Amino acid sequence: MSNNEKHTIHDFDLNIIYEYFSSTERQGPGNIDETLKALSFIDGLTEKSKIADIGCGTGGQTMVLGAHTPCEIIGIDAWHGFIDQFNQNAQNKNLQDKVKGIVGNMENLPFQEEEFDLIWSEGAIYHMGFEKGLKKWRKFLKQGGYIAVTENTWFTEERPAEIQNFWQEIYPEIDTIPNKVAQMQKAGYLPIATYILPEKIWTDYYSSQILKRESFLKKYNGNKTVEEFVASQQYEAELYYKYKAYYGYMFYIGKKI
Repeated sequence: MSNNEKHTIHDFDLNIIYEYFSSTERQGPGNIDETLKALSFIDGLTEKSKIADIGCGTGGQTMVLGAHTPCEIIGIDAWHGFIDQFNQNAQNKNLQDKVKGIVGNMENLPFQEEEFDLIWSEGAIYHMGFEKGLKKWRKFLKQGGYIAVTENTWFTEERPAEIQNFWQEIYPEIDTIPNKVAQMQKAGYLPIATYILPEKIWTDYYSSQILKRESFLKKYNGNKTVEEFVASQQYEAELYYKYKAYYGYMFYIGKKI
């Protein structure tokens, strides 16, 4: 496949994407330690507090929040298959009384204004766009409530054309750290913490897909669309290892003011 023929994840049927990621604990880079580190910046959570995890996937990070806070937590995702697995995971971890997953659209959330003390979103806000998501979700937070999101971010002002073009096509709103912090502040939040997630979250994420890619290709042997999708995931991983000095995930944590 030449460079001009390479596909991004957005070129494929959602059912293929959802099935591929449905059996993974997390649908994007992240781990328990980083979720807990971000949670350490959040003050004042009690048994009366409520958390929304937007774009929760199967709930890898949500279950961590459920195990380490006294709060009621609602996870929301657009695909019912993720939510089915989410609720099964909550039951398996005996968290079903405080953690619940529902199907919904992050652009039209079924919540009340100022319902939540904390809005969480790891690896998902890009579906709306960082700035748009921060602005639109703000009304669901109580005054003084927190938002914590991960976002793919440029570490440098300039970068090689190959990686610039790849991410510009996938996510035109990718930007530098100062610009992301300014967007958070402009959206009505006091920036509380901003930090780079370690390379390990990416290397673990990509290495965990190696067997997944093999089994997916075996299951759909001869399916050209699946072959192209798996190739796109392989290409994304190769780009990260090649250009990881230029970009990665940041955690952005803000407080509604």
